[in-house]
Amino acid sequence: MAGGGMVGSQGGARAELYEHKITWYFIFACIVAALGGSLFGYDLGVSGGVTSMDHFLKEFFPKVYRRKQAHLKETDYCKYDSQILTLFTSSLYFAALVSTFLASHVTRNKGRRASILWGAVSFFVGAVMNAAAQNIAMLIIGRCLLGVGIGFGNQAVPLYLSEMAPAKIRGAVNQLFQLTTCLGIFIANFINNATEKHSWGWRLSLGLATVPATLMFVGGLFLPETPNSLVEQGRLEEGRQVLEKVRGTKNVEAEFQDLLEASEAAKAIKHPFRNLLKRKNRPQLIIGALGIPAFQQLTGMNSVLFYAPVIFQSLGFGSGASLWSSTITSGTLVLATFISMAFVDKFGRRAFFLEAGTEMIICMVAVAVTLALKFGQGVELPKGIGIFLVIMICIFVLAYGRSWGPLGWLVPSELFPLETRSAGQSIVVCVNMFFTALVAQCFLVSLCHLRYGIFLLFAALIVIMSIFIFFLLPETKQVPIEEIHLLWQTHWFWKSYCAPETQSEEKKGMKPV
Repeated sequence: MAGGGMVGSQGGARAELYEHKITWYFIFACIVAALGGSLFGYDLGVSGGVTSMDHFLKEFFPKVYRRKQAHLKETDYCKYDSQILTLFTSSLYFAALVSTFLASHVTRNKGRRASILWGAVSFFVGAVMNAAAQNIAMLIIGRCLLGVGIGFGNQAVPLYLSEMAPAKIRGAVNQLFQLTTCLGIFIANFINNATEKHSWGWRLSLGLATVPATLMFVGGLFLPETPNSLVEQGRLEEGRQVLEKVRGTKNVEAEFQDLLEASEAAKAIKHPFRNLLKRKNRPQLIIGALGIPAFQQLTGMNSVLFYAPVIFQSLGFGSGASLWSSTITSGTLVLATFISMAFVDKFGRRAFFLEAGTEMIICMVAVAVTLALKFGQGVELPKGIGIFLVIMICIFVLAYGRSWGPLGWLVPSELFPLETRSAGQSIVVCVNMFFTALVAQCFLVSLCHLRYGIFLLFAALIVIMSIFIFFLLPETKQVPIEEIHLLWQTHWFWKSYCAPETQSEEKKGMKPV
């Protein structure tokens, strides 16, 4: 997703002249905008809990309910194998995938604030429709409206946060999106725990999604537009005034000049998507737009979040115990995000990717081996085995939450040059949502047919993506955005694509071999 402020070619020379103070105006803007992450997080947390509630299954998915009751105290991989049930979850992400391109147009032409407001409205309407659903069609339509809201929010919020943040703390501020996402998951699990015993509990869980949407909309009415967006729209004086208020100083000339130059450079690019396909932009396309957002979902983490209650019930936990187990894992995710925010600018992106990736591989293998030995025998899992599985999943979540979770959004935002940043943002969101929906739709049926092998598959994928990071991603820690392109020119693999002479040949209309 988009990130990093708009900077011009002279930004590196002026960056040392930037001044800022942390003002209440800036804090308010970031907190309100970051609520967009809570929409995404609340849905991630609440949907898995609702799909394991007996009253919900009885009303909409009676076959799944009867299968669940037949194996209530037993381990059974196939309790929840229903494509319609998983469509309830994944339809949201297909809708978000499509809506991100409309959101990109609104964000670019009407401003970041406009997309945030539209996202809040759509999410609110979807939550109301889900809470009042009388049939599966109403559920799916409501989920699609939620998806449109998330598509707009995920498009605009990280971009808004990065543009409002001073350069020196951009990484930490950008990760507020991940933090509110995790807090949304955490709160949703507590709500599911409180409502699951009541016949109307699932309606309340789904309906309470209106709360973060309302907060985001009301707060959004008072949000300032980002200086970058105002300058893009030609409202130069207003853009400078907002920049002065956000930075807490009148001395913003250097940064404002960079915004002006960046805006002029962006206007010169008429076809940013076509520009992204140029040879010199191959690293950003492969790593930022395609690789990292796809791999983020193929870690298997969102499957754990979507279906944590379902997984734990399938592992033989009772209904209440499974919801509390998933609450523990979501709390672990919040803790991991704080760790990432505190240390990612110290230890670097590659270190977090690779070290945490090793932990994730070990955890997935440990879970797979345990399930191969003890699971699927038609008996209840021993308490000790159950505790071990919860611990392994928590370690996995802790590793993901400080690596692929936040960095899956942060690193792509650092890689794109100015002229392709908007197009790159759209592709990142689109790819992310496509693989989110794909994994959501396929996970339960895969759990049924592959059994413990699904966790070995995730372990193998994490090995592949760790190799991908090790060989192809340079360290971007504390490198100014306007100088990221220099990393490609000295990288062992990418230098043949991005060498200065290659770019010169492209400018002359030559096609390098």
